Order: sequence, then structure tokens, then C-alpha cells
Amino acid sequence: MDRADVIARYDEKLDTDAYADVDASANGLQVGSESGTVEHVAFAVDAAEATIEAAVEAGADLLVTHHGLIWGGLDRVTGQEYDRIAPLVENDIGLYVSHLPLDGHQSVGNAAGVADHLELEAREPFGEMGPVHIGQRGRASQTYSVEKLREALDEFDNGGTPTQVLDFGPDEISEIAIVTGSGVDWLSEAEAVGADALVTGEGKQQVYHEAREAGLNVFLAGHYATETFGVRNLAALAQEWGLETTYLDFPTGL
Repeated sequence: MDRADVIARYDEKLDTDAYADVDASANGLQVGSESGTVEHVAFAVDAAEATIEAAVEAGADLLVTHHGLIWGGLDRVTGQEYDRIAPLVENDIGLYVSHLPLDGHQSVGNAAGVADHLELEAREPFGEMGPVHIGQRGRASQTYSVEKLREALDEFDNGGTPTQVLDFGPDEISEIAIVTGSGVDWLSEAEAVGADALVTGEGKQQVYHEAREAGLNVFLAGHYATETFGVRNLAALAQEWGLETTYLDFPTGL
């Protein structure tokens, strides 16, 4: 398949342009040329030396990641930046990145994947960021206790790090808001929509007091662990297009 066609399909599916003004990440093709063909696509959460080297070893023509290499500009290609970019260029591997578009997509995105895992119903977009959303909320098909929801989230691959819980909300959890990765800034929105719990990846110091004062449960299931769903779903799409795929799993435990 033409590389330009793969890129265009992903851009259209993820509505990449809609996030251009709110995302620091340079979404879309970050490294490489749109010319050429793609037979084998590698997928990973992070674009890092480890995943890029693994993509080279796998013989991939394209590497698709959630976290890319360019955040608001690139001044110099030296040091760590060079060590990451050079293998891509030398092996003619394109790097395609989808950050917030892949968080917020309501069917193949990261939050949608968490919602699928938790079997949430009556789903709606959540996590306003300007004109777009980066999360999802819904109602549990069966009410969770705090411990049962923790156990469900511990099924994610987070490098052995257990889910942290700030259990300041109801003992019975039905309404759940999700923003994957670093999503505690949407705690006030979760409170406003009547959520019993906010599920995200990692926390900040002040969220303890904010959750306590709001009377809201907060589950910190790991930044990496909550953001594996999107790239896996993009891999499934590539398989439907007849492409060979490899998923590169490098859990950080964070």
C-alpha cells in the first residue's frame, strides 16, 4: 500500500486536523517521506530508542506511536534527538504520530478502549479541550465497588505497578469518567457531570486534596497502561487493510 494512502487513512479516521490548535504534538507524519510503499507497520506507545530499534529489527516500513518526537518544535537534531531520528532515516522508516486525536477518538481511542474494558454503556465524549474532547464517560453495566474497579484496572499491563486509588467518593461506582495518560486536570469536569470516579493514568500532588474536597474517587492506572488501547486499535485497522503488523510493548510502570 502507498505510504501516503496509509497516512491519509489514519488522518481521516482520527480527524487529525481538528486537534491542530490544541495539541503540542506534531500529529501525522513526523519523520520520513510520504512517497514509497508500506507492507509492514510497527506500533508502540512511545517513540524512543528502544521502540525504534525494535521497529528496525522487525523490518517495519512505518512506525505508528502515540507519543512522538516533536512537541512544539525541534531546534536541533543532535544528541538524543539524533539517536532517535537517525535509525528512522537510515532505514527509511516513517514515523506516524497520533497524540490527542488518539486519546479522544470515541471508538478506537485510548479512553474508548478503557471504557470497552470496563463495559461502560451510554457513553458520551468527556474531557473538553477547546473544541474537542480527549476522553469518554459512561455508565457501568454492573455497579463496581472501589476494589472491583481497582482489580479491573490492574488487568492492564503496567509493568507490575498496581493501580493507585484515592477513594474519596461513593462506595458503589456507576458513572465513570475517563481521560487517559495525565488526566487529573479534568477532575472538576468529572465532578460537574456527576461522575462517581475519574479513571486516568497518573496524578499530581494537588489531586489528593481536590479529590477529597470533591468527594470523588480517582483511579491512577498508569500513563503507559491506559494508552496502549489506541495503537492496538490502529494495528487492527492496518491488518484489515492487508498490512503486516507488529506491536512493540515496552511498559514503563509509570
